[in-house]
Amino acid sequence: MDYYNYIKALHLIFVITWFAGLFYIPRLFVYQIEAFHKPSPEKEILGKQLKLMAKRLWNIITWPSAILATVFAIWLLILIPSWLHQGWMHVKLAFVVLLIIYHLKTHHYYKQLQRDEVKKTSNFMRLWNEGATFILFSVVFLVILKNSINWIFGVVGIVVLGILLMLGFKLYKNIRNRNPDV
Repeated sequence: MDYYNYIKALHLIFVITWFAGLFYIPRLFVYQIEAFHKPSPEKEILGKQLKLMAKRLWNIITWPSAILATVFAIWLLILIPSWLHQGWMHVKLAFVVLLIIYHLKTHHYYKQLQRDEVKKTSNFMRLWNEGATFILFSVVFLVILKNSINWIFGVVGIVVLGILLMLGFKLYKNIRNRNPDV
């Protein structure tokens, strides 16, 4: 168990880099979608650069981080199997499954945009960008509180955060409609 803290630290580092990728890739999707609707040659120049940036972020940072975070998480569960009998861990693992689904759906959007298939709007991607934030808040509250009852308060906080984000998004959209350079 001397190496437990090293495994935990590595797990946390890769969770952080995984989330960094999940926070940034939808923002690149927004730029890709907006570039797709620009006139030539701007469309081609921006599109090529943004696809390259997305490819590097997704394949060099986000996917490896997701895999390594999962490997170290499994290792931690093997070291401390009693966690699997605790309610908070069940809820956390449900959020991890949700995170994996979010990651896989983001991968689907990534593949579409790499093929120049624009099926979603930039506004949709701005909202999609908040999905990882909700999951992060949920997991952090669960891990810190380690109580499956207190997570209800965390979820209420997440709903309030969601409402505030939506209001912020609408405000930003109104400002942007009045001033397209924002």
